[in-house]
Amino acid sequence: MRVLIIEDDRTLSAQLKQGLERELFTVDAAATGEDGAYLGAEEFYDAIVLDLGLPDRDGLDILKKWRAADQKTPVLILTARGDWHAKVVGLNAGADDYLAKPFEIAEVAARLRALIRRAHGQASPILRCGGLELDLAAAEVRRGGQAIRLTAQEFKTLACLMRHAGSIVSQAELIDALYAQDFDRDSNTIEVFVARLRRKLGADAIETVRGFGYRLRSQ
Repeated sequence: MRVLIIEDDRTLSAQLKQGLERELFTVDAAATGEDGAYLGAEEFYDAIVLDLGLPDRDGLDILKKWRAADQKTPVLILTARGDWHAKVVGLNAGADDYLAKPFEIAEVAARLRALIRRAHGQASPILRCGGLELDLAAAEVRRGGQAIRLTAQEFKTLACLMRHAGSIVSQAELIDALYAQDFDRDSNTIEVFVARLRRKLGADAIETVRGFGYRLRSQ
């Protein structure tokens, strides 16, 4: 799950980024409204965390322009505690949820997962493909009731494939799901993670569609 944080408070932004990465999100961060508006419009994200009180651009204006351009990415807005007016205006402008500062990282993660599930038409945090189950909230994978131990990157790779089970997922999509924008991306690592998953799930679990990407088969 790839998210964007738009927050000018660098300490808070760093705490959010580190905390969400521990929750197995892939995170990009923008310190200005201008950078955040550009990334939100040009890059793919599963969700965006947007502070309304940005110094260079009004967060509400950024949100309105995204929605006017039919940009449907779920947006969680951050507001000052007790600022009910900002919450109401933000929701009316197209925000999907709000959170007042200060907050707990675990709550941010839970709200983001809920927004992403709704965007994908999922009521449950558990993804299923045949007998394979992946619990996004608990970061656990089971097959036939038996736990399968995965590394963080293997988990993210499998989660991306399970969100599109039966469909082809390109290497570019997997790279976006695994790595932040400022990370030194290497497509060869995707092949490594897929090979590891095949050893743990079965050689036929993930099909290589040459020239296109990978497809998860029903387990």
